[in-house]
Amino acid sequence: MPEQLKKIFFSTSSINEIGDTIKRFYPDFDKNKFVELIFDEGWESMELKEKMRHTTQCLHKTLPESYKEALGILKKAAPFVKGFEAMSLPDFVELYGMEMENWDLSLRALGYFTRYASSEFAIRPFLDRDLERTLVYMQTWAEDESPRVRRLASEGCRPRLPWAMALPKFKKDPGPILPILEKLKGDPSEDVRRSVANNLNDISKDNPEWMLDICEKWYGQSKNTDAIIKHACRTMLKAGNKRALMIFGFCDPTHIKVENFKIDKDMVKIGEDIRFSFDLIIDEKEKSKVRLEYVVYFMKANGKSSKKVFQITENEYVPGKHSFKRKHSFVDMSTRKHNPGEHRVSIIINGEEKATASLELTPRREEPICTALKFS
Repeated sequence: MPEQLKKIFFSTSSINEIGDTIKRFYPDFDKNKFVELIFDEGWESMELKEKMRHTTQCLHKTLPESYKEALGILKKAAPFVKGFEAMSLPDFVELYGMEMENWDLSLRALGYFTRYASSEFAIRPFLDRDLERTLVYMQTWAEDESPRVRRLASEGCRPRLPWAMALPKFKKDPGPILPILEKLKGDPSEDVRRSVANNLNDISKDNPEWMLDICEKWYGQSKNTDAIIKHACRTMLKAGNKRALMIFGFCDPTHIKVENFKIDKDMVKIGEDIRFSFDLIIDEKEKSKVRLEYVVYFMKANGKSSKKVFQITENEYVPGKHSFKRKHSFVDMSTRKHNPGEHRVSIIINGEEKATASLELTPRREEPICTALKFS
């Protein structure tokens, strides 16, 4: 997880604030012991979610042994615990509240906690253990007055939610998710609708035809629903899926060509930019709806290539020639480090590669090759 988040959340200040908040509602709370348990010798090396789980465990060691009593204290404290730190409260339910005798108490608590910090991680083990019983609650949450609770209904059952455990049952059969998504596709909250789109995008990775059936059914019902479908299809559109492209009216690119594709450099150093240009030739009688992209085939450290698609534009074009110029940066980023070697750049029209050019990416500066020597 990003290093900067580790510095922002679970700081000395925020941990003390949690302790002070708990003590307000539980006077016997040993704040000093809680803080001491938190900042053990392994704390600094923990990732963000590890810190969340560690905080949960330290709360358990310093709250009453009774789960019901401890949960009551945390519910009182919930409105006053801010930031990612608040995720420790639903995490407490996940870790200590999954016994069947606590099932309903725990699920009601997750619905409450999500108003202050999302329960999207914590609900997933409940879905995995007893799908039907948990879905009853999620169906109810989908009709809640709070958009945060309604979002939990969709976000919590995403088959591939980032940072969270996967849900193999939904990867195999997403059918039980559909009634929830149907309820939320016209939700007034953009956050909820975006969650519906992300859920569908997850589904597309394991059940693409099922997902496209839903998209074709929903498309055209409203402006908001169309936006859901567009965001849901983003992975399939980048992959050039013909059925997904057809939903949005992108034409068959057979009579569309790319000419005069040029890159301004044959060799470029890591950290520099390239500029490329090309002409789009529309050989049709009427306007054509075009999704125009370029792909870079990056050289990986193991000598293999990995492609990344970048969007240029989506538009309707009249017959004839249309010229384009673009820039691409080979500056290293936290999400992508560049490796020397041959890189290819291709122009994509409605999912089909139409022209390709190559360049050689070289190190930022020439550095001497050092050989390790062993002395005996």
